[in-house]
Amino acid sequence: MKTADFSYHLPPECIAQKPAHPRDAARLLVYNREEGRQVHTRFSRLGEHLEPGDCLVINTTKVLPARIRGKKADTGGKVELLLLEKDDPITWQAWVGGSGLTRGKRMRFGEDLEAEVIEVRGGPLRIVRFDRPVEPVLEKLGVMPLPPYIHADLEDPDRYQTVYARQTGSAAAPTAGLHFTPELMTRLRDQGVLIAPVILRIGLDTFAPVQEEDPREHQIHTEYCQLREESARVINQAAEAGGRVIAVGTTAVRTLETAALGTAADQVVRPFQGPTDLFILPGYEFRAVDAMITNFHLPGSTLLMLVSAFCGREKILDLYRQAVEEGYRFYSFGDAMFLE
Repeated sequence: MKTADFSYHLPPECIAQKPAHPRDAARLLVYNREEGRQVHTRFSRLGEHLEPGDCLVINTTKVLPARIRGKKADTGGKVELLLLEKDDPITWQAWVGGSGLTRGKRMRFGEDLEAEVIEVRGGPLRIVRFDRPVEPVLEKLGVMPLPPYIHADLEDPDRYQTVYARQTGSAAAPTAGLHFTPELMTRLRDQGVLIAPVILRIGLDTFAPVQEEDPREHQIHTEYCQLREESARVINQAAEAGGRVIAVGTTAVRTLETAALGTAADQVVRPFQGPTDLFILPGYEFRAVDAMITNFHLPGSTLLMLVSAFCGREKILDLYRQAVEEGYRFYSFGDAMFLE
């Protein structure tokens, strides 16, 4: 297995710069693994491919407006922080933009927020301590940390949040969920589709390409996830009754498969809370996930490797090739796949 095996050609014009309007107007490529059948449709018609008793597992994490701009306290030079993970109420792991941000350097943001670099880690990663909790002022000072391949301004920041986002803490959106509207969620519930919320706090390493020649040598990012007892009950009961467990996004996949480890014989998942470093590569045996909804992922990424593990690398690359030919839109604001 080589990282180069997970590469494909994507014309730049295929990278979506703005989300579909309305959300569920995005296109949907449905692929049935058992029959080898594929359908081109719209996300608004997802219900046509679901059955009563199926269970959608959604990641209800909310994106933090975590990019803040300020100045160095000593020189007034420009500085930018991208907050990645909170160690305690005032201490954060952050990527920094700006030179000379060594240990002890102080920064000012807005009128009355200050921070100090207390540890230098690899590359642009720093540990930063603020003079007070920063989350209450992020709505005023922060902006959404859109992926670097999106160059257009986002007029409505809520379009980089799912309609069911609840718990703040992610540096990126669970983008497969961006296609749902409240009306679509209501129709699916009325149809008898079950909904089970989970949490996985997404870090930006999610989008980082694998640099090692052999992907098995890649150190996967660790992210906090949570599957509560109530969601575990809904998922297990749905599976016992013959419904499918359908992960909405790769983050839901990682949460479900982490919660499937060490389960009892009569369970699909167990309640779980804590870090996961599960790295899903071809050859992995899925324990919980029967189907998944997912966007189109970057070449050489751990996410492309995950969906390749589910459908087979050659088939996924063939579906991606067809999607390019059919004019599908790729990446965070792009179209979706339903792999069943």
